[in-house]
Amino acid sequence: MTITTVNPATGQVIAHYETQSDQEIDALLTASAEAFRRWSRTTFMERAACLTSLAKCLREGSGELARLIATEMGKPLRQGEAEVEKCAWVCEHYAEHGEGLLAPQTVPSDAERSEVVFRPLGPVLAIMPWNFPLWQFFRFAAPALMAGNVAILRHASNVAGTALAIEKLVRDACVPDDVVRVAWVDKEQIGGIIADRRVAAVTLTGSVGAGRAVASAAGGAVKKTVLELGGSDPYVVLRDADLELAVDRCVESRLINSGQSCIAAKRFIVEAPLYDDFVSAFVEAMRGKRVGDPFDADADLGPLAQAKGRQKVHEQVRRSVAAGAACVLGGELPDGPGFFYPPTVLTGVAPGMTAFDEEVFGPVAAIIEAADEAHAIELANQSVYGLGAAVFTKDVERGQDIAAHRLHAGNCFVNELVRSDPRLPFGGVKESGYGRELGTFGIHEFVNIKTVWVGGRGGDARSERCRSAE
Repeated sequence: MTITTVNPATGQVIAHYETQSDQEIDALLTASAEAFRRWSRTTFMERAACLTSLAKCLREGSGELARLIATEMGKPLRQGEAEVEKCAWVCEHYAEHGEGLLAPQTVPSDAERSEVVFRPLGPVLAIMPWNFPLWQFFRFAAPALMAGNVAILRHASNVAGTALAIEKLVRDACVPDDVVRVAWVDKEQIGGIIADRRVAAVTLTGSVGAGRAVASAAGGAVKKTVLELGGSDPYVVLRDADLELAVDRCVESRLINSGQSCIAAKRFIVEAPLYDDFVSAFVEAMRGKRVGDPFDADADLGPLAQAKGRQKVHEQVRRSVAAGAACVLGGELPDGPGFFYPPTVLTGVAPGMTAFDEEVFGPVAAIIEAADEAHAIELANQSVYGLGAAVFTKDVERGQDIAAHRLHAGNCFVNELVRSDPRLPFGGVKESGYGRELGTFGIHEFVNIKTVWVGGRGGDARSERCRSAE
């Protein structure tokens, strides 16, 4: 099978790549298993040195990497450079803190001594998407490698060049051979890789459908999975919100990566007293954003990454309008080459409409009017997704209470747009997936959390309550 990459700004073919045969994949898995045996015996200091070197290589290649991402999936250059810097940050974070996060924990018990230790699992298959083609991999890989695992990367086909660049970065950073390998396989081969005894676990960032398929295959093989799936993030704007701040953050979040982000704001739920003013200011801010070539320094948005993605977004807009929403900005397919789509605003959106119920993976904002705070929170939670959410209010304590206790999402922010941070856990609930990346919880996902019990030397240290085997 041939993989073809296409420049989304021009529609022209970039390159062709051949997928690997079953025999080649078998050899790759053997190499990964052997690399794990070597890498898992290295010290934390040795792993940290490799991650620090990797961060250095990322920064040195930032311009080239940003241009590659712009060419393959249309991300504006300055956003690509920011993505590279974030990858360097996560490598440095785990290089500095990984050993402490994985330090043995002594736990008082009836034993002479008992502790919890953290040991790596083995080769982890990482099925990664195209929208943040470097960050999605490194936010998994930095903690996983620091813990002593190795990675097998199955990247999205439209960023095949970026996958090769990741392999080169790892080599340039002097990470030992085969600790990170790229698997060029089609969808039909993935199930066999997951089932293979040499693969210990799977992580996927992608669609709900892909998550279901991977979870099913991994469940059949009794293997650990972490899934970060879609999102339809609600931003709740209460009547006492700082309007200028709310509009600025909401627009910025909706247009992250040209609207192609799982944690981009997608539904804006505004209390009735502020609704008209919010809509007016929001539309004007969106109108001022410039769509252009990702190599243009003045472009706020590039093209959407794929023709089929643009067509789906446009159909979602049309279905929402047919159901009663009003398109007050954008909503038209532009003429000319490439997969561009304009900033689009839909008002009068309600449950049952496509823009409310589905994830819209493009620069389309759905604005919903809420009667009061309780109604706004009800609408926010009325979704199959639960990845991110935000609330805007001048009453910070009330906002914190709403974020902590009333919004159903894995990442809830107050007066700020949702973003990931290497120091904090990241992940979703409901159909947005399970498991966590980043932070302490992220580095503990792909380890054996092992109890070590040391009995007394002079007799049976067990108490009556511990005599049961279960």
